[in-house]
Amino acid sequence: MRQAILIALGLVTLSGTGRAADWPQFRGPNGSAVADDKPLPAEWAKDKNVAWKAKVPGYGWSAPVVVGDKVFVTTAVSDKQKKPTGMFGGGPGGGFGGGGPPKGGFGGGGPGGPKGGFGNQRPPDDVYRFEVYCLSAADGKVLWKETAREGKPTVPTQSSNTYASETPVTDGERVYAYFGMHGVYAYDLTGKQAWKADLGSYPTALGFGTGSSPALADGKVIVQCDNEKESFLVALDAKTGKEAWRTPRTERTGYSTPFVWKNKVRTEVVCVGAQKVRSYDPVTGKQFWELGGMSGQPKATPAADDEMLYVGTGGGPGGGMGFGRPGGGAPGGPKGGGAGAPKGGFGMGGGSRPLVAVKAGASGDITLKDGAKSSEAVVWLNPQAGPQTASPLVYRGHLYVLDDRGGTVSCYDAKTGKQVYKERLEGARSFTSSPWASDGKVYCLDDAGTTHVIQAGPEFRALGTSPLGEMCWSSPAAADGALFVRTVDHLYCVRNSAKPK
Repeated sequence: MRQAILIALGLVTLSGTGRAADWPQFRGPNGSAVADDKPLPAEWAKDKNVAWKAKVPGYGWSAPVVVGDKVFVTTAVSDKQKKPTGMFGGGPGGGFGGGGPPKGGFGGGGPGGPKGGFGNQRPPDDVYRFEVYCLSAADGKVLWKETAREGKPTVPTQSSNTYASETPVTDGERVYAYFGMHGVYAYDLTGKQAWKADLGSYPTALGFGTGSSPALADGKVIVQCDNEKESFLVALDAKTGKEAWRTPRTERTGYSTPFVWKNKVRTEVVCVGAQKVRSYDPVTGKQFWELGGMSGQPKATPAADDEMLYVGTGGGPGGGMGFGRPGGGAPGGPKGGGAGAPKGGFGMGGGSRPLVAVKAGASGDITLKDGAKSSEAVVWLNPQAGPQTASPLVYRGHLYVLDDRGGTVSCYDAKTGKQVYKERLEGARSFTSSPWASDGKVYCLDDAGTTHVIQAGPEFRALGTSPLGEMCWSSPAAADGALFVRTVDHLYCVRNSAKPK
């Protein structure tokens, strides 16, 4: 009887969280980007180890997620849309980032410009279908597709972004698709809509659009909506879609995905902002702690183990260029602009790239004092190691950070923050996709669609490259020994000894 009860409990747990081999969200199980259940292929190409490829209509930079034998992706489809362009590098770290200024430059407003925003872009005068696709993991055939919304976009976006840049999330029973300013939609695994929620539409800086993906915690769908007018973090009941709590935020536009950190002390939701990192209680939405000193526009999502959180920003525009408090700057900052450097911070602008390790169980304001590189709550600070677009990876005691441009990978000792090496991956282009790990290897996918594989550990060793020859900004999913790679035109399934289909 006792054994039967334990088995039953185990089945209940699996039905609510998905199988261990699933890839249920951006960066996989617990946001770790680690797939050690089965070894992934070490190399592939269009004619090698590709089980299938599928054309998904429209365009989207959302990453695929996997539950059992099903793969889910979102897309936005329009008759007049153009293929996303590479712009000046950068891109979605869980969604969107990088790129250059929109047409109209950095001017304030302009005819048709969103209130509180920048530039003079307008939303396209074209009807889009915001769609959710479910494909067979075995052969790539479409099992079902649903149109979540059909209508004209409410906000503009730049040419390198899409209207489906947010990765969906699943609990093994439903899949939750978030289309930025166009709503949250929940479907069961057969394609039946369970609920939908309109969170409102708000302008984003420079008209760049959105890209922060949803997360799941405590039976709630967590959405971080940082914008130019009314930023907030909101929790929706996963079963009903009803709002459980909403916490206002003072940060402006950002693209980092909220990170659910299950550490040895508690579970918390960590959100990276233009000037501060904040941690929240997933049950109540109340803030646990805050860390000042970030710089630039946040795009990367944190990484963590059960003892430490590794978080940072990669510099560039943001802190002093209208990415402060919505509605007119934080105290001490210029009216209508950013907050300026916070007291005790590391400075704003392109020169600072802070990467910080935070202990589990922190509380209150843990911002480091001037000149300090550690404290009771902060284990270490590396002021020039922060991630730009691709999120960092912690794996087997080391931390890996990819640069937007230049094709370089930096490896740090996770306990001390000291740099172990910095190497350029031969032939690599810009990195927008976030790295992942499996079977003692680290995989780095550049924006040309080539994956560079290196040996995990303190010594740099390149193991090979695997080209697909298509532009890629999405982060892949890995499940049950298979890799699912979304390029600008196709979704690929890569498996060992697979025959092309």
